[in-house]
Amino acid sequence: MLSLKNVSAAYGKSRVLETINLSVAPGESVSLLGRNGVGKTTLLRTIVGHHPVASGSIAFLGEDVTRQPAYRRVRRGIGYVPQGRGIFPHLTVDENLRLGAAASRKLKRNGTIPSYIFELFPVLRQVGQRKGGVLSGGEQQQLAIARALVSQPRLLILDEPTEGIQPSIVQQIEESLREIRTRLKVAILLVEQYLDFAWSIADRFYVMRRGQIALEGNPRESDPSSVHHLLSV
Repeated sequence: MLSLKNVSAAYGKSRVLETINLSVAPGESVSLLGRNGVGKTTLLRTIVGHHPVASGSIAFLGEDVTRQPAYRRVRRGIGYVPQGRGIFPHLTVDENLRLGAAASRKLKRNGTIPSYIFELFPVLRQVGQRKGGVLSGGEQQQLAIARALVSQPRLLILDEPTEGIQPSIVQQIEESLREIRTRLKVAILLVEQYLDFAWSIADRFYVMRRGQIALEGNPRESDPSSVHHLLSV
């Protein structure tokens, strides 16, 4: 589904990513781990088209999207939940959801949000008329994920969805991601600092170090302690 081959990226003359090879299969959940500052967010931004590729290629659903703009990748089927959530704080929950759908041109003609959104995140129905900026951190994160889902993506990319979220909501988000995979058949690429969370939902994992992939494997065949030393400061 998603395939990166020898992808490099830079800020000016400073290389941030170096020859990254990474893949996500249909329906698969992949976790991307690493210390702060190793290039994880830049890699996600490069995949979704928010940062240019210096060299290498990105393919999605068999099509080369390396030079495609971000909106084309969204319409192709990539959903993105950025670090910090990126919701519109002065718009209501419903307005945020409608904007997400409009960006992909997949909102139904009658303007209704798909029912599965509120089945996955019941709280959003209750707070539909509230401004995004007054929601709790957990509610904002659920809104950010839901906004990406209304575009009906084939691949959902999330950048640290548990950051600043209380444990009870983290559990809800984990259950929702499992449902998104099994019910909606959406593949997941997840950047996460919380190893237990990333480990619990991943079919495979990659660990980044200094802008490169330092380790990859299967959580069921790997010892978490073998990863900890690459994550500790």
